[in-house]
Amino acid sequence: MVATLVRILLVFCVFAPLEALAESLVATRLIRATEVIGPGDVELHTAALPGAASHPDQVIGLEARVAIYPGRPVRLGDLGPAAVVERNEIVRMVFRQGGLMILSEGRVMGRAALGDQVAVMNLSSRQSVQAVVTSHGTVEVIGSAGALQ
Repeated sequence: MVATLVRILLVFCVFAPLEALAESLVATRLIRATEVIGPGDVELHTAALPGAASHPDQVIGLEARVAIYPGRPVRLGDLGPAAVVERNEIVRMVFRQGGLMILSEGRVMGRAALGDQVAVMNLSSRQSVQAVVTSHGTVEVIGSAGALQ
């Protein structure tokens, strides 16, 4: 009996401090969907909350995909890379193949982050093409150059 109590106390003493050190991030204000999270938008909470991020570096600079209310946990699944092109934004379309490079202007059909694939309508031909966002205001066309003419 005494040995069992000693084991329980030993386990509690070994694992309890780890639980006490567990921290989770919570929102300090209402973070609306599509807002980029800044340093003042989150704070550490002393409890371990399921699915919540544990360090500000994990979330600062990411975009909220859903509204996050004050005092609620900031979950990594509710965040993503910040969009660099917005729907209806005019962008430079680039097509590269070998030594050939064709430039044109297009209208983005949806929001997208760096590396995301997005539909873009060529302003000259009114044809839509798939492109990858390569930088703010620039997309690289996937496929043939026919839609750029």
